[in-house]
Amino acid sequence: MAELRTVILACRTIRDELQLAIKETGVNHPVIYIESGLHSKAEVLHQIIQEKIDMLEDIDVILLVFGYCGNSLMGIKSSCSKIVIPRVDDCIALLLGSSEARREKSREMGTYFFTQGWLDYEKNILWEYERCITLYGRQRTSRVMKAMLGKYNRLMVIDTGAYPLESVSAKVQSFAKNLNMLHEIVPGSLQLFHKLLLGQWDDEFIVLEPGQEIKMNESIYQVVQN
Repeated sequence: MAELRTVILACRTIRDELQLAIKETGVNHPVIYIESGLHSKAEVLHQIIQEKIDMLEDIDVILLVFGYCGNSLMGIKSSCSKIVIPRVDDCIALLLGSSEARREKSREMGTYFFTQGWLDYEKNILWEYERCITLYGRQRTSRVMKAMLGKYNRLMVIDTGAYPLESVSAKVQSFAKNLNMLHEIVPGSLQLFHKLLLGQWDDEFIVLEPGQEIKMNESIYQVVQN
């Protein structure tokens, strides 16, 4: 049986983790990275992902390494390729290993998550903090940040094992101290990455056959055939 022609479409924010999973599994498909800053604009992210899919030719399987990310995956489809997507709300759940792990941390208290990828590729809250200090000074910036982070009590670094932890943790810890917030480190997991790459697509994944897409119906993600 011929090997399936497979391509990976992934968010650049999780590049470190994907590359480590590829190394650990030995499954080395071509990867197309999509700009991470698009997460704040679900319609634009949807458009870019669909454009990348439409450009692919003679591909059997597209592994889409994203969470639902503000419903940006609703309606995504391919007319000729199978699409496989982790069944997670966002990349945080993907990096923690499951949606339940993500919900558990959020139930404990309002938590803002970090990895090296978020510091490298996202205009995150630390980036905004430094920008505001330059514009407004430290005292006013502190008030602005506390207002922005009103529902958050904890800054948490996800240790995925894919990047040097010390430098990221030090930056986040310093930021937390300035705002009198908790700082913690939580172990991450590449389990979903491994299963995705190895073709172990159980109920933790959505598998779209050619022509199928995801629709939202009463807060339930469903696969539908056009």
